[in-house]
Amino acid sequence: MPILYREDYIGMKGFFGFEVNKVLFSQQSPFQKIDILDTDTFGKVLLIDNLVMFTEKDEFVYHEMIAHVPLFVHPDPKNILIIGGGDGGTIRECLKHPQIQNIDLVEIDRLVTQSCLKYTPYLAEGILNEKVNCHFQDAVEFAKQSKNQYEIILVDSTDPINVGEGLFTHEFYQNCFNLLTGDGILVAQSESPFWTPHHISAIAQKLKAVFPKVYFYQANIPTYPSGYWSFAFASKKYHPVKDFRRKQYQELNLKLKYYNDGLHSATFNLPTFFSELINDN
Repeated sequence: MPILYREDYIGMKGFFGFEVNKVLFSQQSPFQKIDILDTDTFGKVLLIDNLVMFTEKDEFVYHEMIAHVPLFVHPDPKNILIIGGGDGGTIRECLKHPQIQNIDLVEIDRLVTQSCLKYTPYLAEGILNEKVNCHFQDAVEFAKQSKNQYEIILVDSTDPINVGEGLFTHEFYQNCFNLLTGDGILVAQSESPFWTPHHISAIAQKLKAVFPKVYFYQANIPTYPSGYWSFAFASKKYHPVKDFRRKQYQELNLKLKYYNDGLHSATFNLPTFFSELINDN
């Protein structure tokens, strides 16, 4: 009998599931339960508290979109702060930009990084790069206390529950604003427009109270709830489409699977219902 994994979507009275060949890793950390599964259809899968964080089959969508969109807008991104992202996927994408000099990773749970380095090195090995400094601590406190300055902050967080809850507050966004340079950009994953519209409306309202420019963009991630995901783009100066550096994209000539120059602009063209979520607040 195969092992069956099932992720329940309580509010939607639905679920997502698949067959599992083997549980490669399973341990309760001081913060959360971490599992790494091996599957035929989705490859390696990371679960946190029984929720899918990434699958080998489609992780490139999320990681390319959270990283390259702001990195091809800011004209000189040298110092990057990644909050969460202990699996290393966002780091992997950021390191494809040679002008980046330093990446600070702030991940509350060291065990996430340790397990991914062992079982999904294709995703995590960038963590060992000399440009990367790991801080295994509470990102809320880091944002409050740090005196560093960053051109870009990427909030690669879990859902706004448990250890991720503090990463969706007005205070946290204000502290991130303070850590950004005068032309800095913050990008944060912002949940599913279809299944958690209340989260998106709340994120929009809080970001608009802090940043002068706030926009949202979208991506199709099959193994995330509803398969339709969103990201918030909050900036002190730059417009995500008008200030897109197409020439830099063409010169760098990255071999990516999802993100491209045409998609960059198109991804900010939101369906009407999504626009209403973020503008009617």
